[in-house]
Amino acid sequence: MPVPHIKIYSDGSCHTQLLCGAWAAIIFIGEKKALLSGTEDDTTHNRMELIAVIKAIAHLDEAGFGKQLISIFSDSQYVVNITARKERLKQNNFITKKGTPIQNVDLIKKFISQIENHNLEFVKVKAHQKNGDALNREVDITVRQLLRQKVNEYGKEKIG
Repeated sequence: MPVPHIKIYSDGSCHTQLLCGAWAAIIFIGEKKALLSGTEDDTTHNRMELIAVIKAIAHLDEAGFGKQLISIFSDSQYVVNITARKERLKQNNFITKKGTPIQNVDLIKKFISQIENHNLEFVKVKAHQKNGDALNREVDITVRQLLRQKVNEYGKEKIG
């Protein structure tokens, strides 16, 4: 049986005033499609982008597909560029020039571990393009819907 091509389309977003966010990942194992998603409190855009990819890779590990080539499609420059920055981040012990831990150090360490233990290729896609990648649009729409629901929950908590 041929090895299926595995693709992940990921996205994350955050409401900057309320600091609540949402993330989603569409995973294709050959023709099979799975959607993972969630919301978080006290978060940022970058955390949501990272969590989407981290959770998708963990899902593939649990399903026994973690050692195959995985193509990750993301509109996040932050996520895509971590591969180029990982050696310098490790060399600096995840500390900034000011001597403080880098932002999202917990997720960055987990993500770098995944990068080093998986066969990953990253594909940067343009964000929010009407005529762009249909799956990138689909994952973006999912995230926006989840974030709207989360923001509405916050509004009801503050009113009620």
